[in-house]
Amino acid sequence: MSLFLGCFAIFMGVALLGVPLVWALTVSTFAYMALSPNFYIEEGMLLAFIGGVEPFHLLAVPMFIVAGEIMVAGGVGTRMIDFATKALGFLRGGLGVVTVSSSMLFAGVSGSAVADSAAIGSVMIPGMKRRGYTKEFAAALVAVAGTIGIIIPPSIPMVIFAFMASASVEEMFLAGFIPGLLFGLALILWCMHVGRARGWDPGGRPVGREELFASFRACIPALLFPVVILGGIFGGVFTPTEAAAVACFYALLVGRFVHRELGWAEVPRILRDSFVTSATVMLVIGATTAFAWVMTMEAVPMGLVATLREWDLDRWEFLLVVNVALLLLGIFLEPVPALILTAPLLLPVAKGLGVDPVHLGLVMTCNLAIGLFTPPVGGTLFVAAKIADARMWGITKELAPMFGLCCIVLGIITFLPSFVMAPVYWFR
Repeated sequence: MSLFLGCFAIFMGVALLGVPLVWALTVSTFAYMALSPNFYIEEGMLLAFIGGVEPFHLLAVPMFIVAGEIMVAGGVGTRMIDFATKALGFLRGGLGVVTVSSSMLFAGVSGSAVADSAAIGSVMIPGMKRRGYTKEFAAALVAVAGTIGIIIPPSIPMVIFAFMASASVEEMFLAGFIPGLLFGLALILWCMHVGRARGWDPGGRPVGREELFASFRACIPALLFPVVILGGIFGGVFTPTEAAAVACFYALLVGRFVHRELGWAEVPRILRDSFVTSATVMLVIGATTAFAWVMTMEAVPMGLVATLREWDLDRWEFLLVVNVALLLLGIFLEPVPALILTAPLLLPVAKGLGVDPVHLGLVMTCNLAIGLFTPPVGGTLFVAAKIADARMWGITKELAPMFGLCCIVLGIITFLPSFVMAPVYWFR
């Protein structure tokens, strides 16, 4: 265990120096192999790397990325924002409420927190600044709301965890609905409070029913996206991997022939950008799998299990430890590599304590979503700060109360599984 901690410290140090994550993982794996008293050959690490990216299930990851990119380019984001503005813009703090609700709607399309923040932030942050919001608050809100993108299905980290834990992708997706709504509701209430307390954004006039219905009708193809995908999975029409391919086709159909904003000339660029993103994700998955292979060969998971048994933790104490550990880890790691690193360590303990693997995956995903907006290296935080042209210190002060609200929601998700997992239990 001391060797593992030492090599993990090497990994964190290299990563904090700004070295790309895939190389930080590779260096740490080589250090582990070199320092271990056991004998390893480099070919074993290479085979583990390749084995980590070749499972058929992982085809869903690049295809969901392509589908999200196509939907964004096809005008889905602007229609969702327009509908949310007309439906909720009359409330106190209306633009903040619209930002959160738009992020929740867009989460059912993109499956990516960073894509959610970029698409919503590029439209909403300039509008919020014109309405009187500070750029620091606008950036903080977009950064936090964007993380709902990996909680409400479809969610790329949930697909990864389901593969790691041999869990049901359908159940993982079902488990994300109530937590996503809870995070969104907490942020909406905060925006209404801030709007009232600071005198920002008194809201506009409610729109007429005809205007609201027209906006809703324009948004229907986008709102049907998760219905088609999840309905097909739960109805047994296609598998989650096939659903990703259907998502690409549906996104292309909507963007090109329904909204008519997607030109054929844009498709090569979208595919290129999506392939670059997918390649980056797959390289990190491969490097993380190789690192996890060495940990398994060194019996680190069994050592962790033994340590936790010595602590004599019950189920709730274990989940509390998981929350604290992942909140810290999420500060430095993206959700996908963090899941691949920690899932093999935590799953044996969780099963021994009677924790539902789907509930564990949900808790882990929500923890790591919070890490995406936590300074100093949060993914959605950087995107929002760049769009708003705001300083990190000012954003951090606005983030503090939102972080507290998210931790309260995380506590509900962790310690009230019968509530948040109700759709899963019903489906079973």
